[in-house]
Amino acid sequence: MTSARAIQPLPQGRYALGIDVGGTKIAGGIVDLDSGAVLGRRQVATDYQRGGAAILADTLALAQDLKVEAARLGKTPQVLGLGVAELVNPHGQIFSDHRIQWTGLDVMGTLSAVLPTVISADVRAAALAEARFGVGHGLSSFYFVTIGTGVSGVLVLDGVPYSGSRGAALVIANSMERHHCPACGHVTTGMIEDIASGPGLVAAFGQGAGAEDVLAAARAGDTRALHVVDHATAELGRILALLADGLDPQAMVIGGGLGSSAGPYFDALKGAIRRSLWDGVPNPLIVTQAALGPDAGLIGAACATRPKTRADHPTFT
Repeated sequence: MTSARAIQPLPQGRYALGIDVGGTKIAGGIVDLDSGAVLGRRQVATDYQRGGAAILADTLALAQDLKVEAARLGKTPQVLGLGVAELVNPHGQIFSDHRIQWTGLDVMGTLSAVLPTVISADVRAAALAEARFGVGHGLSSFYFVTIGTGVSGVLVLDGVPYSGSRGAALVIANSMERHHCPACGHVTTGMIEDIASGPGLVAAFGQGAGAEDVLAAARAGDTRALHVVDHATAELGRILALLADGLDPQAMVIGGGLGSSAGPYFDALKGAIRRSLWDGVPNPLIVTQAALGPDAGLIGAACATRPKTRADHPTFT
C-alpha cells in the first residue's frame, strides 16, 4: 500500500512543484502559489501500459529535473504537489489502479526524496486550481467535470473540493448502467465513460481516427461525427443534469482535453445539460468551460500543498 506519511507542518514558500500524472501524459512545472503562473513546464507521455514502476520512475525524473530548473531560474520550491488519475483518500493514500498502478508502491516516500510531497486526486487538484485562479474564483459552489481519457467530477464548496468519506467522490461516469428493454427483455450494460470520453468517441467513430479527428470532422459538418458527438453528450448530459438538480451548484465547469475543446462537443454537452434539468422552477445554472486548460492539474496539485485555512489538512484533496 502507498505510504501515507504526513508532513506536518509543510514548508512554506511562494513556489511549489506541481506534477499531474494522467492517463495520457505526465506534466509538471514550477508553480507560483500566489498567482498560479507556471514556469519551466515539462511533459512526457504516460504510456500507462508499461506499469506503475516505470511511470513512477519517469515522475521522479521529472521532479528532479524541475527542481534543477527551479534553481537555474532562481526560484526555491519548498514542497511538491502530485495529482494522479486515481482515487486518493484524505491521507494521501492511492487506493485504485485503473490506469496508474501505484497501489503497491511507496509513491510518497519516493518523491519526498526530492521535496516534501502531498498527493491528490487529479480531478480535485484541477478543480482546486479553477477555484483559486479560474472561473470558479468567487463562486461559493460549482461542480467541476473533466473529460478526456476518462470522465470524472467533483463538487467544490467555498473553494474546497469535496473528497467524500473515502476520497472517492469523483466517480460519476464509471458505474455500470443496465438498461432493460420492456419489449424484448434484452439488457444492455455499459459505462457512460465508454461513450463520452475521448476513447469513447474514437471507438464509436472508427476509421482509425483520434479524438481530435472526430471533433475536426464534426466541426466540418460530417454527419457521422456529429451523430457520435450528439450521442456521447446526450448520455453524459443527463448524468450531469441529475447532479446539478441534486446538488444545486451555482455553476457547472467543464474541463479536460475534450471538455475544454472549442466547438461541437461543449456546445452539444451544454445543450444536453440544459434539456435534462428539472423544469419545475427556473434554474440559473451557469454552464461554462474551465479557464486554465491543460495546466489546471499541475497548478492544482501545487496548490494542494497550501490549504485554504490552517485548519485544513495538507492532504485534504
